Amino acid sequence: MPLWYELHRRLSSGQVVRRVKVGPLNEDERSAFADFFGWERSPGEFAVVEMDSLEPIVSAVTGSTVRSVVEQVVGPIGDRAADRSLAAAERKQLWDWLTEHEVVHAQPALLGWVSAMRRTGLVRGSARETRAELGRALLVISQLPSAGIPLPVFADSVLRDPHALDEGARVHGMVVKALAAVFGIDAPADSVQLRRLWARAGVADDELSSTVLAAGLRGAAQSAVDRILSACADSGHAAALTLQQLRAMHCFSNAPEQVAVVENPSIMALALRRFGDRCPPLICISGWPSSAGVRLLQSLRDAGTELHYHGDFDGEGLRIAANVVARFGASPWRMSSADYLAAVDSEGPPVGRVTGVPWDSDLAGHLQRVGVSVSEERVADALLDELARLHAI
Repeated sequence: MPLWYELHRRLSSGQVVRRVKVGPLNEDERSAFADFFGWERSPGEFAVVEMDSLEPIVSAVTGSTVRSVVEQVVGPIGDRAADRSLAAAERKQLWDWLTEHEVVHAQPALLGWVSAMRRTGLVRGSARETRAELGRALLVISQLPSAGIPLPVFADSVLRDPHALDEGARVHGMVVKALAAVFGIDAPADSVQLRRLWARAGVADDELSSTVLAAGLRGAAQSAVDRILSACADSGHAAALTLQQLRAMHCFSNAPEQVAVVENPSIMALALRRFGDRCPPLICISGWPSSAGVRLLQSLRDAGTELHYHGDFDGEGLRIAANVVARFGASPWRMSSADYLAAVDSEGPPVGRVTGVPWDSDLAGHLQRVGVSVSEERVADALLDELARLHAI
């Protein structure tokens, strides 16, 4: 039996087997070897068997090949080399799929998350199971930031399971790490940081504290949002809309064809000072979109409005821009390499951690090379001049 088991192990390697070394052998096994091969003396503690010598003996005794006898005695012979090659190909296909996924392509900040997932390895050693779990995580990521709904409700709406994003669930861990990569922060170390992370992603925001600024938008219906927008636009003021108000609006009436979206409130203040009650449609998300901002941008997008986004030229500004472009189908507005290089000065705040953007493959490299950020305020005049031209003001 030691011979057949060793032959089974070696043949299952998928490599050519010319000889096998069997042992250590006890006295009975040594005698059995000598009898089987017709040796005049028993072997030592180990016996070396040449396949060329074994095949004729097995054939004469059984009428079968060594391989056939081994499978009858021990079991089917595998091919570990082929199995390893297949497994390696499956792993490569999995990580290539993840790296090239449309959600990752739209937000290159997720490439660091992809590397982390790869280091974590396969779920229970299965590429298929890992892909299924990552697919669920990517579906969740594609729907964030959310419009301020509780986590179980959000999980049920996206994954059809209110507990799918419970703490401790595998998808929950994947999504949390992805959000940390998108926001450019460390993964939460405790429950307080975890709640803050989900709140930042627009999950379970307070209906009244979550707001978004809008100017130059006029409603045609009688909802609170329509009346507030019209009154503020007619008086040349900004409207601060709450999530509660936006949730009460069933659809956006009188949606404009195009809306400019900016990152910083100072840009809206300058626009109102310059244009007054003629201010073109303008939204300020004040950094990462709040739940109210998400709700308003979703409503405009669903109404067919084209969104055009501009933000700061720094690491976080690029991540915010990539998220807005991916999440709401916005077009980058004056956010190219040429725009950055034309505006950058020799002095200014550092750019921080920079990740790429899908619409300009060179932009991140320019920020890293120059190392100086360009705030939105620095290019405010150019932005407002373009708005004036587009709207003939």
